[in-house]
Amino acid sequence: MGIIECKNVCKSFGEKVALDDVSVSIPKGQIFGLLGPNGAGKTTLIRIINRITIPNGGQVLFDGHPITQDDVERIGYLPEERGLYRKMEVGDQAMYLARLKGMSVRDAQAELKKWFIRFGIQDWWKKKVEELSKGMAQKVQFITTVVHKPSLMILDEPFSGFDPVNAEIIRQEILRLKEEGATIILSTHNMESVEELCDNIALINRSRLVITGGVDEIRHKYGNNNLELIYSGAQLTPVEGVFTVVSDDDNAGRHTAVLSLADGVSSNEALSAILSEGRVMVRSFRELIPRMNDIFIKLVTEE
Repeated sequence: MGIIECKNVCKSFGEKVALDDVSVSIPKGQIFGLLGPNGAGKTTLIRIINRITIPNGGQVLFDGHPITQDDVERIGYLPEERGLYRKMEVGDQAMYLARLKGMSVRDAQAELKKWFIRFGIQDWWKKKVEELSKGMAQKVQFITTVVHKPSLMILDEPFSGFDPVNAEIIRQEILRLKEEGATIILSTHNMESVEELCDNIALINRSRLVITGGVDEIRHKYGNNNLELIYSGAQLTPVEGVFTVVSDDDNAGRHTAVLSLADGVSSNEALSAILSEGRVMVRSFRELIPRMNDIFIKLVTEE
């Protein structure tokens, strides 16, 4: 059973259907990607999990029981709409948000100090929030999201506004938090981050669940059974019942070919058939598995 189980969740705002019978299970200790185009219903589902919004139908379970307000204290939520009190000092703001999550003054000060040192921002404590750049403010907000060591962290577009260096810092922190046992829901449009970080995903489009499952499983499911082969020697010819040659580019005797495998034929079987002929020297080969970005576009467009 997942840490979060959304069962047949429905939500409407007047005539507008935001979620239509959505069921997802979020496993413990994993990074779960919540994907979908703008307006698909992702933020509504996140707000329902956080009990900011109540569903019209269905239910949300937390650790096997209907979610309560006490459970929400075990959640860290970084919304896409960032918001800190601009006139407050950074340290006071961080303390205030940590205390709202039930931390004692002593524990909050100790944990915030660790995080500020880890991010190299210990000199910011007395700065006003309005003095910070967008990226600096987002570092502070990330810290206040995770400082109380929540069981579940919901990060909505956590890399937005960061330069590549700071985005990588946040990526590494997300992976570290996962290793320490946290469950993380990652809502993002960055498909590269999905492939790098997520174990499982759910794709929502037009208020409905389109697909859910493991990232590798989904990428293989939507693959077209193609293989890239780099070789030298005589030009490759198709092997009936094993593969056809989709393309073959010759660069001074070094060939890069794309092969389409017949149904049920593995890449190892295709490679064995090629080597058995003894006419080519194989330099490398790999399965051509579609990127999550391509799958996202395909599924959303078809919808």
